[in-house]
Order: sequence, then structure tokens, then C-alpha cells
Amino acid sequence: MTLEDSRAFPRLSREQLIRMRRYGVRQSVTVGELIYHVGEPVADLVLVERGAIDIFSASTADSPEKFITRHTHGRFLGELSLLTGQYSYLIARVTVAGSIYRIPPAGFRRLMAEDGELSEILLEAFQARRELVKGVAAHTMEILGSPSSSTSLALRAFAERFDLPHVWFDSASVAGLALMRTTGVGRDQLPVVFLPGGVLHRATPGRLAERLGLSYRPSDGSVDLVVVGAGPAGMAAAVYGASEGLKTVLLDTVSPGGQAAASSRIENYLGFPAGISGTDLTSRACVQALKFGARIYAPCQVVGLDVDQPMPSLRMEDGREFQAGAVIVATGAQYSTLPIPGWARFERAGIFFGATKLEATACAGRPVVVVGGANSAGQAALFLASHNCRVDVVIRGPDVGAGMSNYLVERLLSHDRIRVLTSTEVTALDGGETLQEVTLTDNVTGQHRQKEYGALFCFIGAAPATRWLTGIAVDSHGFILTDVNIDADTFQTATTPGRMPLPFETSAAGVFAAGDVRRGSMKRVAAAVGEGASAVSSVHQAIHARM
Repeated sequence: MTLEDSRAFPRLSREQLIRMRRYGVRQSVTVGELIYHVGEPVADLVLVERGAIDIFSASTADSPEKFITRHTHGRFLGELSLLTGQYSYLIARVTVAGSIYRIPPAGFRRLMAEDGELSEILLEAFQARRELVKGVAAHTMEILGSPSSSTSLALRAFAERFDLPHVWFDSASVAGLALMRTTGVGRDQLPVVFLPGGVLHRATPGRLAERLGLSYRPSDGSVDLVVVGAGPAGMAAAVYGASEGLKTVLLDTVSPGGQAAASSRIENYLGFPAGISGTDLTSRACVQALKFGARIYAPCQVVGLDVDQPMPSLRMEDGREFQAGAVIVATGAQYSTLPIPGWARFERAGIFFGATKLEATACAGRPVVVVGGANSAGQAALFLASHNCRVDVVIRGPDVGAGMSNYLVERLLSHDRIRVLTSTEVTALDGGETLQEVTLTDNVTGQHRQKEYGALFCFIGAAPATRWLTGIAVDSHGFILTDVNIDADTFQTATTPGRMPLPFETSAAGVFAAGDVRRGSMKRVAAAVGEGASAVSSVHQAIHARM
């Protein structure tokens, strides 16, 4: 893609210009005027009528301001930040006086909803520009950390899932060590994020999100639907809710994608015969939800739900509360761990719960162990082997095919860099700052084997993420009970007299559950997407019944 690629910088026709102007307000601009600057919210879509506006990347410690493109008559400013709400990391400066049309957020949303042709042009341009900017302006955000640190990995995963332009520096590499020397950063301050106008020491995804404008910000007006959890079920609920006219907010504790985003390749998802990575699926779903007007905030911790009011009320980690017409709980499940001494210590340095490009790159060429016998473990093993890792797949049971699809079993058994060890368990861990050695025990013979591994990937299941919920009926394992699993008399007495629980509705009226967190769910990506979409239909009925 070139800097003047027609997909990234289309010039609108006269008819298209006339249609787009209807959504905006005309304004004169003078030379030197800043339309937006680094670190400021990009609120308006800007259409150039006369004059010229140049786009620059911000200067950094080791590089000056860089010219990217010039917008003149018939072109528009903006990229994915208009959808995500994040602050700008580019500069837009008037270089030839003229006039523009400013299209405010409300007008922009109407344009995207009402004009299919312009919506398609804008969306394609925004995505193409983001890919371009990730190359020419990536140094606007630099992340310095250790590839074996879970905090550093979380930062990188956050940046990847939100498609943020950035450059990664391994603190042990030549470039990383040089950056540490020139900036005076010590290892006790890692990970560090360098941004225009500031540095975040001991950075976390939450602090970075706040700095970029991606953390939750209270908005004016009421919210029709809050979706808690941005895995496949939550993303689908946000897409369908927003596309059907509901004012929708999507919240996630970590970042969009859920466990599906940690999958290297999903090969049995309808419509993708060659498969699709969890990261790519997440990225597409995010853009789709944002296109329809959903607001996505992460990381954003919801710690409580009050169902004793006319409308459900959510309590945030910082103490703020807000009500919504309906809530869909799609928090999925939390990864299970092994009860082994030292596990918690190495979770921060060598134990991973997903195998994406980030983890595979960090482990490339080294032996690794994958624990688990389900599809997620098989997919991870194949992906890691494709990055030149020697992979041992450890399965507690005697049959590799008991919990894994046949096509994966055949690939594992025929791969020359993968060894499948059945009737085997991990019983001990050892290492210094990072995991270095794993003890495997044959649970038939009792024989122990110690082996050096660069990392351990754990896929042994998960428990429902429902500890934060109160006033909602769950089963003995913590999965949320819905619709036919709820006692009708209890539901009518406790919530809405005379009404039966709707599909996917919990024991509290107006609160729904979808995906892996719900009792009876299939624990498949496609099924979760279907549940999230279907729950929205019930949300409409619940809101209408309250009127």
C-alpha cells in the first residue's frame, strides 16, 4: 500500500460530496490552524471543501515530525479513532487556507447508518489508513519490555487487539538495551510505554487505555444495552444490539476477543474455509460493532450488579454506577490452572494461556510443552510447531481423540515437530526469573521425567466468570441459569408478575446471559455468536414490556 493508495485516500465525487455535507457544518480555516493534535480526542469527521490540510506523525526522541499525506478538495480526514474514541496520535495542520465541513459524532453516526455507499467508503478508508499508519507512524508509541513477562505480553496483546500502531522493543535485544541506556530506564521500571508528551513506567493495559482515551467514560443520556464481556458472544450482542438501534456499550475486563482471541487458528467457523485467527476475527468484529455505533471500553472492570431496582445497575471498580435498559452477561470463563508449587510465579514468566503470534515469536526455535486435550490445545501445538518449536502435547487421559476433533488429531500425530504424550501430567516446575524446567509424570507407571522447556501453554478448561454477580441464580458450578432452567414461579414473584422468563433471560428481569458463562452452552465460537445475537431479540422484548 502506498501513501496515496486510493483505498486509503479516496476522492469523493460531486454527488457524494453533496450528500456528505448535509451531515456537517461549514467552517473557514486559516494557515497553521490545528484540526487535531496528538493526545486530543478526534471527535469530528472533517471534509475538505477548499484549501489543504497536511497530516503528520508526531516527533519522537530520535525522529522528527514526518509528513504522511495532504488532504485537498473532495477528501476527508479521519481513521479508526473516529469509531473507537481513542485520542489522536497524528497531527492535522492547515497548510492552505480554505473551508471545511465538520461532521459531529451524532451526524457521523447518522451518516454511517443512513448512507450505505458513503459508509462503505469511509470504513474501507479508515481500515486502510490504520494499516498504513501502523507502518509510517508506528514509533508514535514504543513498548519496551521482556517477552517472558506477562505484563509486557498483556500490553502487547492489548495494542494488537485494538489495532494500535506501535513498535515493540525486547529489553534484552541490542535495540532494547540501547533504548534503556538513552532513556535511563531501569529493569525495575519495565514495561515502559513511550508516548508523545510522556512516558508510562511499569505500564499496564489499564493505564495505557486511560492515556489513549479507551477506558470507560460516562456519556450523556441513557444506555439501552450494556454487554459485559467482549468474547464472541459479547461482540455478537454488541453488533446486533447497535445495528438494531439500541444505544449499546460493550465492556471487557482485559481487551476484546475473550479466549477466542488467543486461538492461533479457528478452522471450523462458518464462512472461513482456510480458517481465521482469533485476533483477526476479533479485529473484524470490533470494527463491525463500532460501525453500528456501539462503544467499546477495555480494560474495564465490572464488580457488581444490582437487580433490585426498576432497571439493572452496574457497579464499576472505581465505584461509579450506571443503569441500563438491559444487561447481557457474556463474561465467559476464566482459565483453569494446575495446583503445582510455583505456578503463580511462573504465570508471569513462562506460562501462557494462549498461543498467538506474540507468544510464538517469543518462543520460536525452543522446545515448549502444551497441556490439554481439547481443540484449543491441538491448534496451539500446530501453530507453535509452525514457528519452529519442538512441541510436547501432554494429555492426562489415555486417548488423544477423546476431546479433540479428528482432523487435529491426525495433524498432531503426523507432524515431525510434535510429540503427543498421553496418560501424562505436569507435576513440578523449576527455573530462575523465568520457567526453565518441567517435570512430567506418567500416571500409569509413576515414572518422572525432567525436561527443559522455553514455555508452558495451558489449555485445561475454565470456570465461569461469575463471582462478581449477585442476585442471579447459578448452578453448583457457577454457570448462569437461564429461561427454561429457571423456576417460573420464583421469576414471576421476584421480578415481573405474570411474565415468563424470555430466552437467555436470567432469574432477574432484564438481565440476560450468553456464551460460555451460561449453563447449557456448547462452548464453541459459532454457538456463542448465535447466543449473543439471539439474546438481543429478547432484550427488545424486555425493554418493550417495561414501557
